[in-house]
Amino acid sequence: MIRIVLIITCFISSLPLLFAQSQINEAIKALTQDAAMSHASVSICVLDVETGETVGNYQAKKSLTPASSMKVVTTGAALAILGEDYKFKTMLQYDGSVDEAGTLKGNLYILGQGDPTLGSSEFEAADPLDVLLPKFYEAIQKVGIKKIEGRIVGDASWLGTQGSGSTWAYEDLGNYYGAAAMGLNIHENMYFLSLQQNPKLSAPPKVKKVEPQIPNLLLMNELTSGPKDSGDNAYIFGAPNHYVCYIRGTIPLGNKAFTIKGSIPNPAFTTAHLLMNHLEKMGIQTSKHATTQMELDLEGTVKNKRNTFYTHQSPDLKTIVERTNMKSVNLYCEAMLRVLGKEKKGKGTAEAGLEVVNDFWKKKGLKLDGFYLEDGSGLSPYNAVSAYHLATVMRLIKKDAALFNSFYDSLPVAGKSGALRNRLKGTAAQGNLRAKSGGLNRVRSYTGLAKNKQGKWLSFSMIVNNYSGGSWPVLKRMERLMGAICE
Repeated sequence: MIRIVLIITCFISSLPLLFAQSQINEAIKALTQDAAMSHASVSICVLDVETGETVGNYQAKKSLTPASSMKVVTTGAALAILGEDYKFKTMLQYDGSVDEAGTLKGNLYILGQGDPTLGSSEFEAADPLDVLLPKFYEAIQKVGIKKIEGRIVGDASWLGTQGSGSTWAYEDLGNYYGAAAMGLNIHENMYFLSLQQNPKLSAPPKVKKVEPQIPNLLLMNELTSGPKDSGDNAYIFGAPNHYVCYIRGTIPLGNKAFTIKGSIPNPAFTTAHLLMNHLEKMGIQTSKHATTQMELDLEGTVKNKRNTFYTHQSPDLKTIVERTNMKSVNLYCEAMLRVLGKEKKGKGTAEAGLEVVNDFWKKKGLKLDGFYLEDGSGLSPYNAVSAYHLATVMRLIKKDAALFNSFYDSLPVAGKSGALRNRLKGTAAQGNLRAKSGGLNRVRSYTGLAKNKQGKWLSFSMIVNNYSGGSWPVLKRMERLMGAICE
């Protein structure tokens, strides 16, 4: 009799989980059997955080392109390895000497150590250019420099020259989301390109201005005007260190200003140029010849001992990670990846950073079979991981109390913030689910953590590649699945 009571009790206590699994499996079935999935590849995994048991899955270990869901892998590793209080540094230095009249008989250097937030106009915690440049001027004043006979040099050498992903699409490189992560970055390595709309269909809009000023930039305007409701379909085709860029595609017809964003070809040179102009404006004479450490190296210039007289620090890494995941900033992730390589392997390359990231997750217990990383941000179409990999990464983060506390607030909240601000409102997921989204051409993904109605924590990931038609029906099915996870 007692045995029967125990069996009945266990059965009753398992009913909520069985019901939840049923709802999850129904939502998975609805997603995978949708007409848009006829030719698609799908990987779905839902894990019980406490036990590691699978609550729902569909081809959970199938490796697919995850897009920006990849960012949880990089940002989680960066927080754990570098620490939430880590700050990127940028230093002002000079070689030669400053005489009694205040003349610097040598070069002034801006040495970057990978800070992706330097001079950002988008990040409230960082100093924008109109705050940063006066700080630099004040520091230069304090050491008594009134005139610079040498050059102003942007030095990005700390992280080498490979700032772009080796497998990124060429069409991405000239746009802000494809900006290279260098040793010296400025204004998120992004410029605003203001265009004047044309009221005639298929007629070319005019280029109005570029902010901040990018020296030597030559824009070849091949844009045309599309229908009024066509949105932004403009792309800038360029590459690092190439100053001739082509603007192609369409923007809507109209009579207003229309702004798109491009990537700065050489952030180190632009930084030196902006500082030179600001110093001239403030009355410090310069040779009016900004350059980069790379150019000096090509010229064979002898390297002299430098004096560091000012160090600028970024916001702390926890704050940077929060913006990275909330706003899906590729540059920040790529900078973290290269700094991980520099700090732990002595090489500021993506390859070294990927070794560090892979080693970290392997030691945490992640099985790396079928786990192929090409970059830190998910921009490469050659990244390939499974939903099981990403759901496991989220489970490992949740199980690590220190890492979880640093990381959790960085994820968009269903119905409240980030890419999920307007999604899942009025469902069980609102306020109870946090996830990083991902999107490329014919790629959609979500990876995150959720607390269901029974208070149980679940980690999950869902990746869809090569669906048919538009993304909206696919996203609605994925939303339904996220809602079911929280039941």
